[in-house]
Amino acid sequence: MKKANQNIFYIALALGVIALVAISFIDTRYRLKDDAGMMMVQEIQRLHDIFQKIHNTCTIIDFDAQKNPINFLNVAKFSGSEVGPMNLVHPEKWEGPYLQDNPTMYKIAYQVVSTKNGYFITPGDGVKLPNKKVIGRDIILDTNADILAMTRDSQMLSYKDQALAAHLDLGNTSKTMQLLLTEGGEE
Repeated sequence: MKKANQNIFYIALALGVIALVAISFIDTRYRLKDDAGMMMVQEIQRLHDIFQKIHNTCTIIDFDAQKNPINFLNVAKFSGSEVGPMNLVHPEKWEGPYLQDNPTMYKIAYQVVSTKNGYFITPGDGVKLPNKKVIGRDIILDTNADILAMTRDSQMLSYKDQALAAHLDLGNTSKTMQLLLTEGGEE
């Protein structure tokens, strides 16, 4: 009888330990998802602030491609009017490096995406979002993508009512081009 009670005790103890390990595992998985989502939100906001600072000092004209990896903010000096895929009116006013290391999520660079509604900072193609959708596979960011609408949809580019993309306010691009042509003609 004593032996049976000991066995029950050890089984109950083992089940208790297994339950605690399972709870810890589930909690850790949830926290990792939460941490990744919040890291994306914060990184996108930080990148938005950096690009707005660059635009205010150097005036961003445009970007070379429809999707442009953000892998050039650690550049201190460059020649010409282009740094990475970004074209500037006043490259001589560059105050870089803006970051020591270019930001990534799961070793994939963030990107500037060009749409008919403007430029947006988003996680890079291949990044798995907290909602388990993958950029470039489940969420297509082409020129017709309505990224602003996607930032209001938790199944797209939103996490806990926070946007996983940011619009770059570069003003009127045609006005910027006109300014560039005017400045080029006056010299």
